[in-house]
Amino acid sequence: MMNGMFRRAGCLLAALCFLPAGHGVAAEQRSPVRKGGVVTTRATGAFEVKVEPQPAEEKSGGAAIGRLSLDKQFHGDLEAGSRGQMLAASTATPGSAGYVAIELVTGTLRGRSGTFVLQHSGTMTRGAPQLSVTVVPDSGTGELTGLAGKMTIRITEGKHFYEFEYTLPESGG
Repeated sequence: MMNGMFRRAGCLLAALCFLPAGHGVAAEQRSPVRKGGVVTTRATGAFEVKVEPQPAEEKSGGAAIGRLSLDKQFHGDLEAGSRGQMLAASTATPGSAGYVAIELVTGTLRGRSGTFVLQHSGTMTRGAPQLSVTVVPDSGTGELTGLAGKMTIRITEGKHFYEFEYTLPESGG
């Protein structure tokens, strides 16, 4: 029973990450916009993700809750690894589910090194996905102190891509 729930959670993650606007990440690079010492820009690239089922609660009342570990490798403007945890719930209604996740990202963003935390919140209502991936406020460390932003995730032909719109104070160098 739980294997089916984990399979549905994996499908939920894939469905929520797929955003219908486009086929992959556009190659366009926006120039950074500077306002009062803060740089607003976009980072793009690809990533791989490993999702491992963890012990979970049993199904109750038509809903099942599962817990999964996340292990990602980002490439492109964000060269980093991340580790995180995901909680997912599927319902008795086909195509309706939700998940939340937290992941700690460690690496470099356009050459600036440090860590930051991403918070995911996703729902799928009878097949219609909605996903928000946001930098947890004040979670940036090192050269990423002050980082804020939102990430968009797309899956095209089984490959994962990200677009990361973010602000970051100018470096002091």
